[in-house]
Amino acid sequence: MTEKQIERAQNKIKKYKKILAADRRLCGGYYDDSRGIRYLPPEQFIKIQDYTGGLRYLRWFNKNFPDDSGYPIFLFEWAFILFKCNKLQEAEIKAHETYFSNTYLFDKFLEKEFLQLDKEENACWEEESIANILSYNYKDIEFIEFTDWLLKVLNSRSFLNKANEFIEIEQQLKNEPVGKKRTALIDRLSIIKYG
Repeated sequence: MTEKQIERAQNKIKKYKKILAADRRLCGGYYDDSRGIRYLPPEQFIKIQDYTGGLRYLRWFNKNFPDDSGYPIFLFEWAFILFKCNKLQEAEIKAHETYFSNTYLFDKFLEKEFLQLDKEENACWEEESIANILSYNYKDIEFIEFTDWLLKVLNSRSFLNKANEFIEIEQQLKNEPVGKKRTALIDRLSIIKYG
């Protein structure tokens, strides 16, 4: 990147932080952020390869948005930044969360054909169209080591067991009416997703 490009990315980060600070002031010490500005800074940190700054931002995010399940591409960026900061256990957890938020995202990143799973997709961020927005690719030089690590995670027994159970439950939920069984399935799904 040129100095100008780095400066532009840094200015975008500053702009996003100002918008979020103004949002907090307007909402009496809380954040509304209905525009999703909070999800934008990691992309800029990745562009300028400032992974320490990205990690600081993500810690701030976690503190200020503790109940935010995250947008799939944001979760992908979070896993990548953790990996680059050598926080491998945390990165693996975030990789799992990324997959459970959108099962197509890693296939898009790895340029694999999307697996068409017959499962319930209740939110728009779970759909294939979101994965198609992902601009990162396993062939990018900056992602080579991450790709090797990610493939090991995705092929681990731990991940495969969770993924299979996740898909099985999602398939059951597709036809399960409201009631005790559906509630139990949703509770189990939450444990798989978030531990």
